[in-house]
Amino acid sequence: MSRKASSSHSNSGFSGSGALSHVYIEYPPLRCNIQGARGLFYDEGNKLLVSTTSDQVFSWKTSPFSPLVAPTSDSVCEGPVLSVRFSLDAKVLAIQRSNHDIQFWNRETGNTFSQKYRSDSESILGFFWTDCPTCDIVFVKTSGLDLFSLDSELKSLLLVETKRFNVSWYVYTHESRLLLLASGMQCKSFIGYQLSAAGIIRLPRFDMAMAKSEANSKPVLAAEDVHIVTIYGRIYCLQVDRVAMLLHSHRFYRDAVVQQGSLPIYSSKIAVSVVDNVLLVHEVDAKVVILYDIFSDSRAPISAPLPLLLRSYPRAITASSQSNTRDAETSEAKDLSDIEAVIYGDGWTFLAISTSSSEVTSVLEFLQRRKLEAYKAKQLCLAIARTNILERRPVSMVARAIDILVTSYSYSLKTGSHFKGMKAEKNSTSGVPQVDSPSPVTVDSASRVDSHGKSVHESASGVHNESISRSSTFSGSDSEDNEIIKPQKTTPVDRHSVGGKGESEMQMGPESHSKRFHQSPLQSQLLGPGNNQSNANVTNHQESQVTSAAISADEMYSYVFAPVEEEIGDSSYLVAIIVEFLCSANSEKIKVNPNIYVLTVQLLARNERYTELGLFVINKVFPYLMFMNLYAWCYKILEPSKEVALQLLESGRQNIQTRKLGLDMLRQLSLHHDYVLLLVQDGYYLEALRYARKNKVNSVRPSLFLEAAYASNDSQHLAAVLRFFSDFIPEFKSTPDHNSYSRVLAEMNSSVAA
Repeated sequence: MSRKASSSHSNSGFSGSGALSHVYIEYPPLRCNIQGARGLFYDEGNKLLVSTTSDQVFSWKTSPFSPLVAPTSDSVCEGPVLSVRFSLDAKVLAIQRSNHDIQFWNRETGNTFSQKYRSDSESILGFFWTDCPTCDIVFVKTSGLDLFSLDSELKSLLLVETKRFNVSWYVYTHESRLLLLASGMQCKSFIGYQLSAAGIIRLPRFDMAMAKSEANSKPVLAAEDVHIVTIYGRIYCLQVDRVAMLLHSHRFYRDAVVQQGSLPIYSSKIAVSVVDNVLLVHEVDAKVVILYDIFSDSRAPISAPLPLLLRSYPRAITASSQSNTRDAETSEAKDLSDIEAVIYGDGWTFLAISTSSSEVTSVLEFLQRRKLEAYKAKQLCLAIARTNILERRPVSMVARAIDILVTSYSYSLKTGSHFKGMKAEKNSTSGVPQVDSPSPVTVDSASRVDSHGKSVHESASGVHNESISRSSTFSGSDSEDNEIIKPQKTTPVDRHSVGGKGESEMQMGPESHSKRFHQSPLQSQLLGPGNNQSNANVTNHQESQVTSAAISADEMYSYVFAPVEEEIGDSSYLVAIIVEFLCSANSEKIKVNPNIYVLTVQLLARNERYTELGLFVINKVFPYLMFMNLYAWCYKILEPSKEVALQLLESGRQNIQTRKLGLDMLRQLSLHHDYVLLLVQDGYYLEALRYARKNKVNSVRPSLFLEAAYASNDSQHLAAVLRFFSDFIPEFKSTPDHNSYSRVLAEMNSSVAA
């Protein structure tokens, strides 16, 4: 897709003469010329285009797209086909034969089985496969939902759960894992479920608004008027109101579904698709496409309405090829012209099969390239990173996302764009007291309470005056289904910088809508109390000054790892993610915030995994990576630093070997003063004296050694310490410490003699 309008004649690769458009369909298309084909289906879960005949199922991969890809065929029994979908592991093929029968084929063994319903009071509206941990496939019926799992031998279905309610029709997308079930006379009442790898989440029941017609009749909402789209990792529901000629936008929250605004439409038939996180509204009757950027504060389109056209392969115009291809070009141009004439026909389905809309890595790449509103792009990237960790996405997938962020930051350092942004930020806050912060981004801190009742703080920043969510791995209570779901509690506090109630949106999962936020400590220090308007002005000015969406290692710690650590339950998963980050940072030669190493030590020690911790410290990493089923390799995990050494000492209170590692690291870093102090604290004051003498450490007060020797109640040791300082510090004999402890030593000796 090209955002800039391009005008070109047919000899330069565009269809038609002087064709102009913002959105093009690549040419040549994928041709599905199957004799006896009964129709086309799209399997979104596997990104397959499927065509069926009386006894065969043909499928083409659409991602990555290739017009020359050969189809894969499966032989099946003859019969009607209402719907067809492959399991997510592609081992099982399911075909809906009727409103009461779905047939299954084991593609490896050829075995078949069926799931049938004999009651005439209910019928199957459809089905879909899911990666939910509790079920493999969901049947949507007029009487509710049936959740099944496949048995281990793939020979039958096992009923997991049944949810009962009336359903008129449903909408589901695998990209969002969101299921909307319509009911009621006007089909405007909805129940929503998200069935993701994090579990099953029930949304609150909600109604969609519909304008009344002049005849005061009640219009009925149709399934083709509701669209679920994912833009910048956030889930929206778009509803067509044919009477009002508006396209309503809804966003999903943990405890509410809130309408976000409306866009005008100019056609009674609307199709919606998303490419590169840009919303494409196809005005079918008007035969144009209007582009919107939901990321922008403005609801105005980002382009003039222009038709959707076909873009052909560029034609090589050379003297040797012109004579041979002139006839072919003339024929091709005629074919393209004929196709353009029916591109908005009734048989067209506008489905954008675009990985850039749903895959986390593609979204992050897109946001990192974005130069306009770089501040918001950075905040979205941070939120996506947090969300993917909290949702416990596969380590390999999170690692790819981290690689993108680290590589982008490394590139920004090499080109200087990151320093430009930091300089602009510094200038924007000139005249204001500076606060030590690891990031040029001002954020708000939202107070929360986690599932254990522990108060935590969320790092977030307003996008459209709303906070960015961190996770969809939540639960909510539902009395109708007797589901035991416990939402994360929030503490209501004011957020003065916004001047209203903050909203945490559903980012690949719902968040709480009812919470409010308070002014961040950083803003309070910068501006002081009672200066909310100036606060907002400075924040807005800083947003405009940020020129790069690149995320530094300091920001990764402050706004990703630290907030996630307070919520995530399994520390081993977070350790694996941090290891991937450290490997990526090491490969790009990026300096890492020592707090990340400290956090790694804390996580390992918390679960008493001292063996792995020792391997991390001495850089024997490979056995641990094998243990974690990770196959990445990097040179170092825990870089030596004073912060890491002190954390090892703290964590080593329960493990002597870990504490010894901390002491060794201090000595390795030549932090002699700290090393001597810790030896004294541990009671090894004589060893500390020898070390201090050897390394010429004269910054430790003699009184510390004398106090330790006196506490041991050993007169010989106290005498040795006094003699040491008297011999090596000439002026020591004239100090109060010498006089005091000499008297103490004399008293100790006299008591022993007595």
